[in-house]
Amino acid sequence: MGKYDLLIEEAATYGLQVIEKDFKSEAKGLIKGNKIGIRKGMATIEKACTLAEEIAHYSITVGNILDQSNLGNRKQELRARQWAYHCMIPMDKIVQAHKSRVSGKHDLAEFLEVTEEFLQDAIDRYTSKYGLLLKVDERFTIRFDPLGVLEFFLEN
Repeated sequence: MGKYDLLIEEAATYGLQVIEKDFKSEAKGLIKGNKIGIRKGMATIEKACTLAEEIAHYSITVGNILDQSNLGNRKQELRARQWAYHCMIPMDKIVQAHKSRVSGKHDLAEFLEVTEEFLQDAIDRYTSKYGLLLKVDERFTIRFDPLGVLEFFLEN
């Protein structure tokens, strides 16, 4: 089962219904009440990235935040995207990709089942939040620019 299907199941645990449909706007996803609309025709990985963010909007944001000229709305949008990034690209998955010898952003995006654009947006957000390096545990540190994992071998 892919991430999109898992996210549809997660949405259902919140009482959310996911509907794929054509939109009049350029939006990839919208939420109103307990219904999430996902744009038809997108690749499954793009649907998954969009659905993760829409679930986050349901859980985190309050009211209509479409007007991004409002600072409060921009902050809510950032929190929802950050939730989606952590959902789709947790730090341990980046380490797991390193252990699996995945290299390059294209291959990493494929390994994580996200779009390259979503991956880059997540990396940019992680960099602004954590700085260039984030220690995951005593053995692994993620370097965000350039993206890579530093592995330290500990002596017994």
